[in-house]
Amino acid sequence: MLTKKVEELCNRQIEREGYSSNLYLAMASWAETEGLPGIAAWLFAQADEERTHMLKFIKYVNERNGAAIVPELKKPPVKYKGIPEMFDEVLKHEKFISASINEVLEAALAEKDYATTNWIQWFVKEQVEEETSSQLIIDKIRLAGEQGIYFLDRDIMSLRSK
Repeated sequence: MLTKKVEELCNRQIEREGYSSNLYLAMASWAETEGLPGIAAWLFAQADEERTHMLKFIKYVNERNGAAIVPELKKPPVKYKGIPEMFDEVLKHEKFISASINEVLEAALAEKDYATTNWIQWFVKEQVEEETSSQLIIDKIRLAGEQGIYFLDRDIMSLRSK
């Protein structure tokens, strides 16, 4: 059974994972309209993954006798200055999500909720992969320069860590 504090943090995470999905959908749509189908495909895949994360939280909260809340989601930005800046935002967002996941873990430990402590470890590992994947793309962008965006767009799906 979830404590009130852990349930509240998990419900907050449901909102954050849903927003993440919408954020990556907005980025994907923008990339697609900019003629970058590979980058768009990578972002669409990320959006699907974030939605799956949201569903995992919903199911977990409900299974642990909590009440998952499906929130209203804030509208994400729909235009971006360029690919380098957009991926800087991706990494910044993933670091925010990592910190949020860590808050759930810290609360579960403090509340001696060992089931949640164990369950949330999957997300801790997932966030390491997400940050690493985002940083790898940023590193490739910086190495390639603006002209290299074409090649990144072509090859980006091979950079996914999953």
